[in-house]
Amino acid sequence: MNVVDSSGWLEYFADAPNADFFAPAIENVQELLVPSISMYEVFKRVVQQRGESAALQALATMQQGMVVNLDTAIALSSAKISLEMNLPLADSVMLATARSYDATLWTQDSDFKGIQGMQYIEKRS
Repeated sequence: MNVVDSSGWLEYFADAPNADFFAPAIENVQELLVPSISMYEVFKRVVQQRGESAALQALATMQQGMVVNLDTAIALSSAKISLEMNLPLADSVMLATARSYDATLWTQDSDFKGIQGMQYIEKRS
């Protein structure tokens, strides 16, 4: 199973330099988990950059995977991860979701660099 961090989704939708890194995880929808917080972050950013129509199209693509809502178990795990690793809310939810499904987290967010269970690539311009 795979979880793609919001930065990966945005990279993919913009066809930015690291888009090809994220494509295998995103396009394998049978193995794709999508934390609901990713939908929030991606929708917000795409609306700002390209408008609501493009944002709704992005969400339709994301919903091809299995959307994972923030439930109590993931919320508590996320809080513990945030405290232990000093991660922001969204990052800790991504990691908690990935861990709760024994999934790989795909990211270019430097907050995750060196954490086990990641597929990490450095962000390129």
